[in-house]
Amino acid sequence: MIELSKAEFEVLDALWLNHPATASQIIERLSDDKQWHEKTIKTLLGRLVKKGALSFKKDGRQYIYTPCMERAEYTLKESQNFIERFFSGRIAPLVSGFAKSEQLSQQDINELKKVIDDWEKQQK
Repeated sequence: MIELSKAEFEVLDALWLNHPATASQIIERLSDDKQWHEKTIKTLLGRLVKKGALSFKKDGRQYIYTPCMERAEYTLKESQNFIERFFSGRIAPLVSGFAKSEQLSQQDINELKKVIDDWEKQQK
């Protein structure tokens, strides 16, 4: 599993929106929300390449970046690691904690019920 810092994740997230993309395009996407210098973003892109999260090809004077994994794949692995690390691999204590602190909306509850119902139907 590739370990990403919060900043690296934000750069990768900007690329997941529409890829492949040049460094300039990624910088433009991030400039609305972040006050990062262009060099900072290019450094983060370089780190992501070294970590194997991005690949690139050179096109003239530009680098064109492509993610090496889909967002869904990364978030699933990160979620599994989080649950394993903090809850010994059990999901119930996580959901229970949110329920006890009243952080589950009715929509969250309905979605969880549907997921469980769908899963139970597949098990039969």
